[in-house]
Amino acid sequence: MLTGFFLHLKSFRLPVSTREYLTLLEALEKRVVSLSLDDFHALARLALVKDEQHFDRFDVAFASYFRGIEAVFDVRGGIPEEWLRREFERHLSEEDKRRVEALGGLDKLMQTFRERLAEQRSRHQGGSKWIGTGGTSPFGAYGYHPEGIRVGQDGGGARRAVKVWDERSFRDLDGDVEINTRNLKIALRRLRRFAREGVPEELDLDGTIDGTARNAGLLDIRLQPERRNRVKVLLFLDVGGSMDPHVRRCEELFSAARSEFRHLEHFYFHNCIYDHVWRSNARRRAERFPVLELLRTYGPDWRAIVVGDAAMSPYELSEAGGSVEYANDEPGLAWLARVFEHFRRVIWLNPEPPRGWDYTRSTQMILRVLGPRMFPLTPNGLAEGIEVLRK
Repeated sequence: MLTGFFLHLKSFRLPVSTREYLTLLEALEKRVVSLSLDDFHALARLALVKDEQHFDRFDVAFASYFRGIEAVFDVRGGIPEEWLRREFERHLSEEDKRRVEALGGLDKLMQTFRERLAEQRSRHQGGSKWIGTGGTSPFGAYGYHPEGIRVGQDGGGARRAVKVWDERSFRDLDGDVEINTRNLKIALRRLRRFAREGVPEELDLDGTIDGTARNAGLLDIRLQPERRNRVKVLLFLDVGGSMDPHVRRCEELFSAARSEFRHLEHFYFHNCIYDHVWRSNARRRAERFPVLELLRTYGPDWRAIVVGDAAMSPYELSEAGGSVEYANDEPGLAWLARVFEHFRRVIWLNPEPPRGWDYTRSTQMILRVLGPRMFPLTPNGLAEGIEVLRK
């Protein structure tokens, strides 16, 4: 089967060689990866493709050859226990979902939640009223409601909650991730502007040669200041919730930015920037940075990059107290407007595909304040955003 796969890749004009094919067979013999098709795909691409420009062509060839196959070999693993323990999660049909209606606004939702919390005395499951699991009630976990309060669920489901009644922990982005594509670095590099500043301590070879020639051959050593990148970048990173599927790409961007800019500061937020941000997710309750102080510290000459999917409840942007996690004194749009007005050069990088932006109400609300400065978190989108920051 793998010989046919090798010939199939050749038919797609991929430059794969016999030596690389033998390397793949040796890795399989030594059980470098598990028996899943995804792991085999990663191993085969690593062993057979030596130039990242051929990755897309390899993926197309791989998909056409292994279409309909669950695994490369017989998988003997059982069903994960976690799947069985979630059997109480109720899966509703589209007709069921259409019959579920919102309670009528954020204030009414909070009032009803407090009343139910005071009345309920026992655990409930599968209903439409009490705080429980697997039902259509606006309060609880592992169910469905278009506007509800999530209580006691380890992760988002339908992503429709307007409040989360739990303490959640986020993870800092890894700045040491190896970039699997150089395109992000290349795009960021276009923003750099170098200037010689500081103490003259670097040999100026051209100046030394010119000075020695003008001095009748007597050595005239010239020194010059170090050439440094003067661009200053402020990075705001959305973490947690709907951003979890995009962690890898955000880490790649963060790592690339750290390697390209001498002056780089980063802060985290969740869903929307409010009156504070934080530098460490582990200490986000204890070490908060007020946004007003941040705007006084970093001048308008800093380039600001906001990274987030802009997907949240509209209440978070339009209502005081609408934050999914705490009672904010002012709407999120008010704080975003302050940030956008302070920094002369600011862009928003969105990991979600642009085709979905028109159907996300919160994204449209942000675009009305930000203007045409939101770009997809792709190499091409990043290149377009960098051009805006350079102006």
